Amino acid sequence: MTFPPAVPEIPVAELGSALAYYRDCLGFVVDWGDDGLGLAGLSQGESRVFMSSAAYRATNGHADSGPVVVWLNLSSRAEVDGLHARWSAAGATIDAPPEAKPWKLHEFSARDLDGNVLRVFYDFGSEEREAASKT
Repeated sequence: MTFPPAVPEIPVAELGSALAYYRDCLGFVVDWGDDGLGLAGLSQGESRVFMSSAAYRATNGHADSGPVVVWLNLSSRAEVDGLHARWSAAGATIDAPPEAKPWKLHEFSARDLDGNVLRVFYDFGSEEREAASKT
């Protein structure tokens, strides 16, 4: 069995404004949404997320939790830098510019209107591990 990609559920206070932020500032496509239900599906590239309102979570037995952290693993430093530039230009709330961390991730993080964090990274330690395996 091939394990499928995870699809996180991001808790939001107000679905309409959250969807607009993800669409306009972060470049996600709103694939579907139901204001009455309080649930929506978004995508960008191969990433998919669900977004749920407090009312939806309450009626489905989920605690009203949040904020959450969603990690996005990109394929290169250039992709991380490019996404940072794109999100910054669109007015996204960015915590800090991309930088190489001691734990061997080139990363930055952005926040949505509800304080949820999108942590964007490239694992440059993989380059070192691959080079070491060839010696």
